Amino acid sequence: MECKFALAIFVLLLHQCIANVEDSTTIEVSKSNKSCSCNLFQGSWVYDDAYTPYYDSSTCSSIIKEFDCLSNGRPDQLYLKYRWKPSGCDLPRFDGEDFVTRFTGKKIMFVGDSLSLDQWKSFTCMLQAALPHCNHKLTVKGALSTHAIMEYNISVMLYRTPYLVDIVSEKIGNVLKLDSINNGNAWKGMDVLIFNSWH
Repeated sequence: MECKFALAIFVLLLHQCIANVEDSTTIEVSKSNKSCSCNLFQGSWVYDDAYTPYYDSSTCSSIIKEFDCLSNGRPDQLYLKYRWKPSGCDLPRFDGEDFVTRFTGKKIMFVGDSLSLDQWKSFTCMLQAALPHCNHKLTVKGALSTHAIMEYNISVMLYRTPYLVDIVSEKIGNVLKLDSINNGNAWKGMDVLIFNSWH
């Protein structure tokens, strides 16, 4: 459920970027020719029997065996039928074709620990499922993993780091330097940055 929650949060944040939202927590929606505001963060998880998951974890190359619940024999699949429902509106489903049209030539980077890793994996699985006709290329170099959609020159990257700030060795041991982000150079030139850290 942690991965699904992380994915939902990511989708909500991505939707805000795509919608060119003026306020950081609301979107404008149209209901019967009336415009109203919808806070994406106020709502609940709802069971929807008609809901279909964005991807099949057993066919996504980003999901390793240890994290594939279905292939590992999880007997129930009800958890796949939950979706986030904001209180004041319906959140549209992810549309891969619309995404690549809007993000052609862009670089998106997730920065953080295992939460960012789970979000990145889920998102790359969504892209693979939505765009099976595209050439998807994965490269890993140290802490940086890149999922590229070659036809659209889109890079969805993960910069894996346990902390967003630096850890340095001093006489007393490892010290977390809250005013130092030397690894931030890896983030330069990104069009979208998604930060997350459990720490």
